[in-house]
Amino acid sequence: MAEQLSYKPRQGEIPTDPGVYRFRDPHGRVLYVGKAKNLRQRLSNYFAPLHTLHERTRRMVTTASSVEWTVVPTDVDSLQLEYMWIKEFDPPFNVRYKDDKSYPFMAVTLADEAPRVLVTRNRRIPGAKYFGPYPKVWAVHETIDLMVKAFPIRTCSDASYKRAMQSGRPCFPGQIGKCGGPCSMTVTIAEHRAMVDDFVAFMEGGDERFTRELTRRMQEASIAMDYESAARYRDKLAAIEAVLGKSALVLDDHEDADLFGVAEDELSAAVQHFVIRGGRVRGVRATAIDKEIDITGGELIDQMLQRAYGDAKGPDVPRRVVVPALPDDHAELEAWLRERRGAKVEIVVAQRGQRAELMRTATLNAQQALIRHKTRRTSDYSARTQALNDLQEALGLDEAPLRIECFDISHLGGTNVVASMVVFEDGLPRKDQYRSFGIAETTDDTDSMYQVLRRRLAYLDDPNGSDARADAAVVPDSSTAEASEQMPSRKRPRFAYPPQLLLVDGGKPQVEAAARALRDAGHPEIGLCGIAKRLEEIWLPGEEYPVILPRTSEALYLVQRLRDEAHRFAITHQRKKRKRDITTVLAEVPGLGATRIKVLLRHFGSVTALRAATSEQIREVPGIGPALAESIRVHLAR
Repeated sequence: MAEQLSYKPRQGEIPTDPGVYRFRDPHGRVLYVGKAKNLRQRLSNYFAPLHTLHERTRRMVTTASSVEWTVVPTDVDSLQLEYMWIKEFDPPFNVRYKDDKSYPFMAVTLADEAPRVLVTRNRRIPGAKYFGPYPKVWAVHETIDLMVKAFPIRTCSDASYKRAMQSGRPCFPGQIGKCGGPCSMTVTIAEHRAMVDDFVAFMEGGDERFTRELTRRMQEASIAMDYESAARYRDKLAAIEAVLGKSALVLDDHEDADLFGVAEDELSAAVQHFVIRGGRVRGVRATAIDKEIDITGGELIDQMLQRAYGDAKGPDVPRRVVVPALPDDHAELEAWLRERRGAKVEIVVAQRGQRAELMRTATLNAQQALIRHKTRRTSDYSARTQALNDLQEALGLDEAPLRIECFDISHLGGTNVVASMVVFEDGLPRKDQYRSFGIAETTDDTDSMYQVLRRRLAYLDDPNGSDARADAAVVPDSSTAEASEQMPSRKRPRFAYPPQLLLVDGGKPQVEAAARALRDAGHPEIGLCGIAKRLEEIWLPGEEYPVILPRTSEALYLVQRLRDEAHRFAITHQRKKRKRDITTVLAEVPGLGATRIKVLLRHFGSVTALRAATSEQIREVPGIGPALAESIRVHLAR
């Protein structure tokens, strides 16, 4: 592979002005669209030596055959042009958005002669005002039922409305008290429009002036002994308070904001968008994102906001946008949003108080959505089958790897070295067959990997072999640990069942060590590969270059899940082992009991901090005197 791209512009040819650039493939298709405050500085990053580029960036620039750019007057103009081009060309290497679901909205058809309120998933009704999205359809219907009690606007279909207005007979929903439009023959078109305006005003801000006004009218009617009117106002007031009660007050009652919680890894991200009006959460939307090229967190937020507000205008753009981190060009984004809103808009980070608490909630939801996004494909039978077939083809295996064993090494600065083995069968985890290994002596990670695989492979040649507990610790996952303690001891599954594929966490060195273990054990028929986390590359033994699985492939999702599960299991066991070791060492100190050991570990927070502490620092712990502090320091220094 050449280190320089043939279409690289000549030195000084690229301007230093702000602008937008496009990479195209040989057929003219736009592959990627980006913006820059300084085009020369930004594009030079793409034309660095290829081996220094992130794998996904390298794949994009080598797929492309040309680059072009357009200079614009200001950074705000570059934002607008970038959004227009991404929307027009749908470039495959820009981030890909996938709404978690098709959300229902409440819509008010303001363009109609007598606007109606309805539940819809269609965001393209001409002149309609939308509220939501709502997590469930029943939640929209429930809100509408409550709202029309306080603001009786039209709910019937257009056909019913037309038929009622032509015949002079109320529509059927109007006859049973479910429609308050002109078709119910109880109000005029002008009176109905005023109620629609109140309905929209309330939904936009939860304006509590309606509560105060209805309370005043109810009290006046009660004083005047007009109890029928007082009862109507009471019922409307109860409906409004019910709507307000279903939307938790999370910020000040005058706060209009959109809050975005983000969870991401190298390949994917999930976004939780909370719509807050009048201090209450009025809608929630979840979005999953596939990163087709390497971007920073700030760049992700930048593109996320462009997508959220690219087609928004007026009050659809809130006064405040709350994000987990400010993008580099947040000032330009604020100016861009200000043009759309027609008033001031600020982008802020939630640092403390109610906003920070709400941001934690949104982030937690985003983390859960990211997990769902990554596991959804592997939990589906057809997706699992596709993943196994894709792996077979990509790795050149003789058969689909129905049983895959993944190995990972974990240690703390070279001490407390452990390894994990997780097992997936038919694309699903078999937690009862997970194992963890203790490694007494080793030189590095490759030596540890070789040792572990030799110990595991030894059981393939012993059909009557003893239980794997002779060499490997049987450590159930947390979901089965309690049950294991309560059940009587029984013989656990053996290692005699051979895998079709061994997966190791690491790059070329770890794979070569694993290949050596397979050769020495006499099992070259077992497939082998490694996954390097930084670039998500798949390494095969003896190969100079890695296999790059497509970003959207089912096989890559399965391999990532295996790697992440092995890493989690190794870390969990390594931490338990480290905690047992330090507790045992401290218990050997004369005069140091279990209570003081807990206080010591809680005070210093980590074993590393405790080992590095001086006698004076240890003496600061309640209950530890000078002599005992010195004994602890000396004992840990051995």
